Amino acid sequence: VEALVVEMQDPKSGLKFEEQKLVTTTVPHAIAEAKAFGTMMVAYGYIYPLQDHKRLILKVDASLYRFQVTLETLILCVQCPELPLLRKHASNVTLTLCTCGIAQTPYFWPVQHWRAEDTDYAIYLAKRNIRKKGVLELYEQEHYNNLHKWMNHKWDFIVMQAKEQYRAGKERKKSDRVVLDCQERAYWVVHRPPPRTASAMDYGLDRLIDPNAEENKTVDYYRRIIIFNSQAIMRPKVKSTVSLGALVKFSSTFKNHDPFLAPCLPSNPWLTDDITYWELNLPRVEVPTKMRVERWTFNFMELLNDPCGRADFRLFLKKEFSGENLAFWEACEDLKWGSAEAMKEKAEHIYKMFLAPGAPRWVNIDGKTMDITVKGLVHPHRYVLDAAQTHIFMLMKKDTFGRYMKSPVFKDAQKKALSPQPHTFTNAQLEQNARNRKPGIHPIILHQQEEEEKAKLAASGPVDIKQIMSKLDRRTDLKK
Repeated sequence: VEALVVEMQDPKSGLKFEEQKLVTTTVPHAIAEAKAFGTMMVAYGYIYPLQDHKRLILKVDASLYRFQVTLETLILCVQCPELPLLRKHASNVTLTLCTCGIAQTPYFWPVQHWRAEDTDYAIYLAKRNIRKKGVLELYEQEHYNNLHKWMNHKWDFIVMQAKEQYRAGKERKKSDRVVLDCQERAYWVVHRPPPRTASAMDYGLDRLIDPNAEENKTVDYYRRIIIFNSQAIMRPKVKSTVSLGALVKFSSTFKNHDPFLAPCLPSNPWLTDDITYWELNLPRVEVPTKMRVERWTFNFMELLNDPCGRADFRLFLKKEFSGENLAFWEACEDLKWGSAEAMKEKAEHIYKMFLAPGAPRWVNIDGKTMDITVKGLVHPHRYVLDAAQTHIFMLMKKDTFGRYMKSPVFKDAQKKALSPQPHTFTNAQLEQNARNRKPGIHPIILHQQEEEEKAKLAASGPVDIKQIMSKLDRRTDLKK
């Protein structure tokens, strides 16, 4: 592709070019016509559109495009202010040299780069934020805020680099500056595409070697090949019959619980516009349906994923005086999926509440897992409690879950479960349902309901007497 792009830019046998006026600036070498093959070149950033820069496609109209050419027309050499260029072809690779002898290659081509780093993107967004005075695209503003939050420890360096590049850009000619801005923006549209835009840059695993370099087949090369093949041979493999058997078992188990594969009671809301099915299967209801309670028996995760099932399981654990196991598992999930700001405080709170010696809700964990957890809490992160959480999860799955299935709590839930009768709508009633169609409950409202439920559970939980006494002591000290 690179060789083809070079040949397309040949002044004699390449494509025809013409200069176009963009605002009051001349943008050189704008393409007015291209073929279908250029769509791939646009997707990979070898050609970029000048008007609709967000859509990386090649339009068969009068839209203007431009090659991602080398930077020799944009960056003035310090030793050569006039920048006379000499183009030389060697080994099918085009190099550009100025009179000082500095060779320059196509800078924005994908083959010349490693994976686009977040630091470079942060510098680019900070530079655009300075130039546009805070007016960025919505997705760029979101990326800018996230990068500012994640790279707060080196944000001063990023802003300094952005200001330096902005100052250096103002010293260039206006035409060169506009072209460089267009090229850099096109590069980041390819590597950080807008939302709902397909990206052609599938990096896969991080590259450990230069993809352009030809590796010499030495002894180390063959040794790595042997080690890789040995590991591939020794890797455990699952027979196709076992995989297919597991797939058939899963399908037969969940078939009757899929409203698109089996009739759902009382009626299918997608066909009858009756929302009773959705109301009966809200995340939190007073009495669940029999089909919903039946799902709890499939596996332990089905029970925990259902808010009603988890509440019923919590009731059983309270009667067995082991509710701290489920509370610890929920606290670890909150740490794993919660905000990054409160991550350290949550980890310390979980340790003091469940793991520390003399903790108010101490959980039973073996010594090896405790050592791993305590070492990880020196530098806490989202998954620092994974070992302890897995230990408690397996304990509940192998021991507590079986006893819950045989307990009076679960049998009482089965007896009280609803069994709705099927609806029989006439054609006139179906038309009336369609006219009275109502929108579903907004996810924000469901999230608020879940937060309120969490607050109620936290208020009804056990009280840490030591924490309350310390707060009272602080108040008395402040009054004194």
